[in-house]
Amino acid sequence: MTVPTHYSATQIVLHWAVAALVAAQYIFKDSIAAAWDAFRKGQTLPFDPLVLAHVVGGGLILAFVVWRLVLRLRRGAPPPPENEPTVLKSLAHMAHWAMYLVLAALSVTGLLAWFGGVTAAAQAHNLLKVVLLLLVAVHVLAVPFHLLILKNNVMQRMIRYAN
Repeated sequence: MTVPTHYSATQIVLHWAVAALVAAQYIFKDSIAAAWDAFRKGQTLPFDPLVLAHVVGGGLILAFVVWRLVLRLRRGAPPPPENEPTVLKSLAHMAHWAMYLVLAALSVTGLLAWFGGVTAAAQAHNLLKVVLLLLVAVHVLAVPFHLLILKNNVMQRMIRYAN
């Protein structure tokens, strides 16, 4: 397999779509949290479009993560910048795979909690959302670190695509 120099247009769109969906999941989480509390108390759940959006958003995140993984395994990913220390390359690799895993686990635990009423899945979901926030923070903070400290523009790979 030829090693690509940039991510494909599809990989880039999926990256930013997942980022937008994850942001929406956090911003509009109050409705699903209230619905879960009402469900646990045996109360009737009135229709709420934000609850539906959270459930559908979680399903889309799972689908997009699987799609990204398939593309990554088939097409590959651009190599890290040459001036990046080996230990940082390894940490970045682990962080990316951890993010894929946590995103998928969040979706699965959310679906199990919502459709299966599995309390342990809801508890895992709540724990995983904190783990994801930490991974996203590291991911985002890596951009200025690469730009200012390592003097490379690694983010350009996720903005400009190769055919």
